[in-house]
Amino acid sequence: MKKVFSAILCMVLVLTLCFGMVACGKKAPEATEATVATMVEGQTYGEGATAFTFTVTDLDKNTTTVTIKTDEETVGAALVKLGLVSGSDSEYGLMVDTVNGITLDYNKDGKYWAFYINGEYATTGVDSTPVEADATYAFVAE
Repeated sequence: MKKVFSAILCMVLVLTLCFGMVACGKKAPEATEATVATMVEGQTYGEGATAFTFTVTDLDKNTTTVTIKTDEETVGAALVKLGLVSGSDSEYGLMVDTVNGITLDYNKDGKYWAFYINGEYATTGVDSTPVEADATYAFVAE
């Protein structure tokens, strides 16, 4: 009886040790990429003294327009902070690949997000464009 009890106790200890090692070996997921929010038409996002209009037009020509309120100095900083755009840093600045939850990859399908300021194709990057009150900034899938 003693041997059976010892064997069961030994098995329980071994299993407990194995489960403990597995649990300790698991790492929490790393937050390597910001989550990009999906905008709701007509909503206001952010808080701050300066307000501007932000419009997104997807590949199907669906347009979503919202108001952004911010104290950030650049349009890119405001949109990234709110999780409305994301991308990667390059020698030219922020290369936006995801807007309003939609990712475009020029290398895969030749599609990209074009940045517009007050209806004109931008000559500056989103992260170097100063925020101007009442301006309209847009990303259009092209």
